[in-house]
Amino acid sequence: MPLPDCQRCGACCTNPEENRREGFRSYVEVPRGEAILRRPDLVKRYTIADADGVVHLRLDPSERCAALRGRLGERVSCAIYAHRPRGCRLVEAGSPRCLVARRERGLA
Repeated sequence: MPLPDCQRCGACCTNPEENRREGFRSYVEVPRGEAILRRPDLVKRYTIADADGVVHLRLDPSERCAALRGRLGERVSCAIYAHRPRGCRLVEAGSPRCLVARRERGLA
């Protein structure tokens, strides 16, 4: 079975169901030292701090990462790909987290 095509999918760039069930709108954490934090324009547009001051990637109203462009399952890209935080870099095509995200979005 071929690996999912990340440039078509985008499922991992949405708030997971477990977060939604518990009411969490905090998405991928952006720890200190991440490349995106050295770009004030990207920080303003794509990040948000939670009540504790922890910086996360911003979600749009549909609970997708604000940096995700395109339509899930068809063609997607990341507006901050070169500056994406470590949490984004950890999800690999075909990994357990990838497959869960795909199932949650009906892309299995």
